[in-house]
Amino acid sequence: MTTKVGIREVAKAAGVSVTTVSHALNDATSFRVKAATQQHIREVAKDLGYAPNRLASGLRNQRSQILGLVSDEITTTPFAGAMIRGAQDAAYERGYVVMVVNSGFDSELESREISMLQQHQVDGVLYARMYHQSAQVPTQLGGLPIVLLDAVTEDASISSVVPDEVGAAETAVEALIHAGHTRIGMINNSEDIPATHGRREGFLNALRRHGLEHDPSTYGIGTAHTKGGREAAFELLDRKDRPTALFCFNDRVAMGAYQAAFALGLRIPEDVSIIGIDNLEIIADALWPGLTTVALPHYEMGRWAVNRILDEIEGSGNSGVQMQLGCPLIERGSLGPPPS
Repeated sequence: MTTKVGIREVAKAAGVSVTTVSHALNDATSFRVKAATQQHIREVAKDLGYAPNRLASGLRNQRSQILGLVSDEITTTPFAGAMIRGAQDAAYERGYVVMVVNSGFDSELESREISMLQQHQVDGVLYARMYHQSAQVPTQLGGLPIVLLDAVTEDASISSVVPDEVGAAETAVEALIHAGHTRIGMINNSEDIPATHGRREGFLNALRRHGLEHDPSTYGIGTAHTKGGREAAFELLDRKDRPTALFCFNDRVAMGAYQAAFALGLRIPEDVSIIGIDNLEIIADALWPGLTTVALPHYEMGRWAVNRILDEIEGSGNSGVQMQLGCPLIERGSLGPPPS
C-alpha cells in the first residue's frame, strides 16, 4: 500500500520546517523563502510525489480554486481557441482549473450558465469574446471578480486585455515599406468594431511616418470574409495604377485578395505583395505562397487574463487595468519587393 506523502514528509526530507515548506509551495507566500531554498523544496516535493491538498487549501482560503470562462462562440470555432489554452495553462500553474461555458449568443443560455458557475462557487469569471469588441458585462456577475478577455467595457474598474490593433497594423505596413513598397493599398472591414478603426489608424500612421501620402483610391472596404476580400481586391488590382502591395484586415480577406490576383493573372509576390492579420494557420499555411501575416496574441491574452484575475483575487494586483498586447509579424512567402 502506497503511503501518501504530506507536507511533514517533505519538510523532513528537505531539512526545513513545515512552515517553510508551506510558504515555499504557496505562490502567494513563496516570496518569504529564499529562491535557492524554494527550488530545493520544490525538487524534494517532486521527487517524493507530493501533491498539495487543494480542497483543504481552498477551505482555509474560502476559495474553490475554480475560475469560470464565459464565451460567446470561442469553443466552436478554430479562430480564438488558443485563448482557452492560455487561460488553462496559467490557471494550472497557479493551482486553479478553468470551467468553460459557451453561450452561442443565446442570452438565456448564458444566464443559466452563469448561475451554474455561481453554484460551483467560482472564485472569478473571465468574460471572453471571440474578437475584439465592446461588451456589456451581465449584471448577474456583480460581486464576482471579473476580467474581460478580447473585449472592453465602459466600466473602468474592470480589467481587460485586447490586441494592440493600431500596433498590429503598423507592424504589417512597416514590413511592406521596408520591402520597398510606396503604393500600398488597404482592404478594411465594413463593420463598426474597434479592430476596423484601430487597423485603419495604424495603416495611416505607418504611411505618415515614412512620408507617404495616402491615396483614397487604394483603400477598399468589404465584409471581413473571403468574398469581401476578393471583391474589394479585384477593384483595387484591376487597373494600371494598382497598388504594389495590399494590407488586408484579416487572413480571410487576404485569401480573397489571392483569388482576385490569380484571376487577374498577377503573381504573388512578384506582381503584388499581400499581408494579413490573424495568423489563422488553416489559411496562412495553406495558401501558396504562404501568407505573411501579423499574429493576434490569443494564447498570451488568455494567460494574462488569468494571472490578472488571480492577482486581484489574492490582493496582489490592482483592478481596472486595460492591457493591449503586441502582435508579432509571421513571415512567409507573400511579401517581396515591388515589381520593377
